[in-house]
Amino acid sequence: MNRPTETHVVPLVRRIPFEFPEDLDPVWIPDEPEWAAMLNGASLTMPYLEPFLIRSLREALEGCTDPQLQADGQAFMSQEGQHFRAHRRFNDLLKRQRYPALAEVEAQMALSYERLARRSLRCRMAYTAGFESMTMGVTRWLVEDRVRLFRNADPRVVSFVLWHMVEETEHKRVAFDVYQACFGGTISGYLARMLGVFHGSLDVMRFSMRGYRVMLRTDGRWGSLRSRLRLAGWLGRFVVNVGPALLRAAMPGHDPRHERDPEWVVAWLRGYAQHPDGVPLVDTRHPEIPVPFPTRAEGVCSS
Repeated sequence: MNRPTETHVVPLVRRIPFEFPEDLDPVWIPDEPEWAAMLNGASLTMPYLEPFLIRSLREALEGCTDPQLQADGQAFMSQEGQHFRAHRRFNDLLKRQRYPALAEVEAQMALSYERLARRSLRCRMAYTAGFESMTMGVTRWLVEDRVRLFRNADPRVVSFVLWHMVEETEHKRVAFDVYQACFGGTISGYLARMLGVFHGSLDVMRFSMRGYRVMLRTDGRWGSLRSRLRLAGWLGRFVVNVGPALLRAAMPGHDPRHERDPEWVVAWLRGYAQHPDGVPLVDTRHPEIPVPFPTRAEGVCSS
């Protein structure tokens, strides 16, 4: 496998105890219920998507003898395990508080991933690498436009979302590398990976949409023209910001290492390395929403 030269760092597993108390408002972004519902819908998919990614990668690694890929893969699986467990706690709160009907969407996802698990390993790994390529576009959007997207939002949820995005950046190359090691190097391998970009991304988007439709309907907004127009605006922003990353990932010369890491993400990783204790809560009232660690003047770089 031909990889660009880089300093290799195995992703770090962080067991951060994010808490979601019972009084947390499911509409956790003030005056933006449609945007909060979209993010809640994405969260709903994680306890079904990420275990599928873990199982697929674990099976692919059984035939891999590269110790670097083994170490990366173990870290990827551990990080994803932390993610989906935290999302499950958050999703359970949403169902208890206001949206018990989300359980039906979860049942649909469970059946869908059971069927997908019967597909070939190449198909499943193409799906895995394909979905991971979408997270690079999502991360850049959420991080670099964080002030407009999360100003005055509940810091507990924002911190949780951004932590997830930071770690998606940290392990952005792992699924791709494992796929390339197992199935890359041929035209058919490329075509399968290219299809996986859209299969994985659109599949997750499909179930996210089912989730936020339930939430907006429960809140009485789904039938409102004003709400639907606001939702269309958010969907348009998503396409504009995430679509280019998907198109780049579908190209023959794609390698996740070519995707620039946002400076805020790099600063978060540096800050956490020096302050790994506690829950890193961002200040959503700050005009820049800086990383939740001491500033440069105190010994840590902040963006």
